Amino acid sequence: MSDIQALAATLKKLAKPDMKRKDLIAAVRDQHPDATKKEVVRAAFYTLTHDVDDDPEQAQHLHAFALTERASDEEDAILPKRPGKKERRKERELGSQGEHR
Repeated sequence: MSDIQALAATLKKLAKPDMKRKDLIAAVRDQHPDATKKEVVRAAFYTLTHDVDDDPEQAQHLHAFALTERASDEEDAILPKRPGKKERRKERELGSQGEHR
């Protein structure tokens, strides 16, 4: 069994309708200490796509968890700082002065 399948099986056992996402991650990590948050989220998506059963409430909870965590990962990504309008103008002015000399 691959790691994602083991995490998916654990998620299926532990996921409850009123469980907070941080509590679910902590419960999974109790059983899989080396699992990253990203792996847990992937396992939640895996459960929804590969291991669908007759429990729509649990599937809905896992879906909401996976989407919320995935969105928070994307928000955590650090974007490179783009120079502001004044800095870009100064760069253009300095570049044009060098051309005239």
